[in-house]
Amino acid sequence: MARLNTSVRPWRGITLAAAGLYFLVPLAASVVFTVDVPGQGVTFDAYTRIVGTEGFVSSLVLSLELAAATIVVVLLLMVPAMVALRLGAPKLRPVVEVVCSLPLVVPPIAFVAGMSTVLKWGPEHLSHTPLFQTFVAIQNPDFPFVLVLSYVVMALPFVYRALDAGLRAMDVRTLVEAARSCGAGWPQALVRAVLPNLRGALLNAAFLTLALVLGEYTVAQLLGFQPFAVWIVNISGSQAQLSVAVSVLSLLVTWALLLALAGFGGRSRTASASRG
Repeated sequence: MARLNTSVRPWRGITLAAAGLYFLVPLAASVVFTVDVPGQGVTFDAYTRIVGTEGFVSSLVLSLELAAATIVVVLLLMVPAMVALRLGAPKLRPVVEVVCSLPLVVPPIAFVAGMSTVLKWGPEHLSHTPLFQTFVAIQNPDFPFVLVLSYVVMALPFVYRALDAGLRAMDVRTLVEAARSCGAGWPQALVRAVLPNLRGALLNAAFLTLALVLGEYTVAQLLGFQPFAVWIVNISGSQAQLSVAVSVLSLLVTWALLLALAGFGGRSRTASASRG
């Protein structure tokens, strides 16, 4: 066994080094492209102009609002459903897993084509009903709730995996029965007994959803809205260095959030273990 571990270590280092180069070399090339201006040398003008560029703040705020709404909706939908599934119908787990994995199979173009058909069909056939205003309201450019509905569907595979891993690591039935025996109702048992033990899984699901919303382009572009990812692509033609600088900063912020999440999750597990 010791000989096997000794032979594996060099390959482990080589694999990690190759993976690091695979991710860091394109990032370094992007940074060089943003700071190296022919005839001017090294300048950080592309980064200093980001905040003042037209559309940056509005598109970023819109994406953050969409991300917050998507996280709330998808967690309110999935957490009770998965807890109920684990307690009352564990045999349906494969069915739910397949249904939640469908967004990975359906191409975004086909998904948007179906949504566009429904959005066009609704006003034409429901113009004399109260639902007409609903179709208008969910397509409000200031806050297109239709994108939230789209992102909820697209986030289902990632949220399902994160929550499923968290639920597998705990005895949900025992926690709920203990809470119920102390006089708690089902909502109280979920909030006070299950959710605190799902903190890491909830953070993982929220982070994955945030990353999905901030980076999603196809659905928003084809539906005619301009969140952050669409704004970056739109300015890339006239201000290439600026768009790459924004992308680099977005990637660094995403990595920082991931590291903060990992650190927070590690501290939570350590605190739970010490209390136990």
